[in-house]
Amino acid sequence: MAQLTQASALERRFTSARRSGASGFIVAMLVPSLVIIAFVVAFPLVYSFYLSFTSYTLLRPIPAWNDFANYRRLLQDPIFGQAFINTLLFMFVTVNAAFLMGLFLSQAIARTIRGQSLLRTLLMVPMMFAPVMVGFQFRWFFNDQVGLVNNILTSLGLLNGSIPWLVDRWLAMFSIGVATVWMNTPVVAIILLAGTLSISPELYEAADVDGANSWQKFRAITYPLLGPFITIALTILSLDVARGFDIVSIMTGGGPAHRTELLWTYVPRVAIQEARFGSGAAMSFVTIIVTVVFTLYLFRQLLKSRIL
Repeated sequence: MAQLTQASALERRFTSARRSGASGFIVAMLVPSLVIIAFVVAFPLVYSFYLSFTSYTLLRPIPAWNDFANYRRLLQDPIFGQAFINTLLFMFVTVNAAFLMGLFLSQAIARTIRGQSLLRTLLMVPMMFAPVMVGFQFRWFFNDQVGLVNNILTSLGLLNGSIPWLVDRWLAMFSIGVATVWMNTPVVAIILLAGTLSISPELYEAADVDGANSWQKFRAITYPLLGPFITIALTILSLDVARGFDIVSIMTGGGPAHRTELLWTYVPRVAIQEARFGSGAAMSFVTIIVTVVFTLYLFRQLLKSRIL
């Protein structure tokens, strides 16, 4: 009996040693990656936060501490105020539009019997274009002289002159929004399509037995079970929209007269073109806060609707 006890104790010791050795090996393998992440991500983030409290410029390369002067200056900057409002409106409209269109496409493709593989492939086509190419493509579409949109409207007899899509503030915001939604909708659709196809068919069969129609099955089965996939889709979508510098910069450049200026176009203008790195760093952190708050707001709305 004593020998069995000693054997089990030795076995536990060896097992513990093997586990600790495996854990040490895993930690050793992770250390290089963690060092790289800290150097590439953490250090620039912390240093940028420090610069946001300084008057660091290209003409004065030595950072001088100025407390919250950069943040107070933002509150007095009318262009920043307009960019802030434009950003909130732009994110709210484009994120919701891309999500709804992605949800619609995912459900339509999931119910397609023939040609579903082809539709999935076509759905990925917009994802193959770089944002720079999308910006040039839609700038040509909405050009008021030779643009495709005005030419189509003129050919249909719906337009006599030309619509200044990229000159008027709201038309320009609409044009940028269309380009952004076109580029980001497939990501949402693919994620939600994967979630829809993972739902057990037995649930729909039981609903058919109960006499449920398509809307009732979508509301009671599909939409609630898509909760985790909706979370992933909205997170990726919010981050992609918040990184939409290329499209706005190419289509309008924030103009005319800063009317389509967004936070992610105004930040490089101040930090790089005007060489005011301290003010640009402060704007960057305000942009991060806006993105995080908007994403949390979306999650809260999902929680209220009992999706998550």
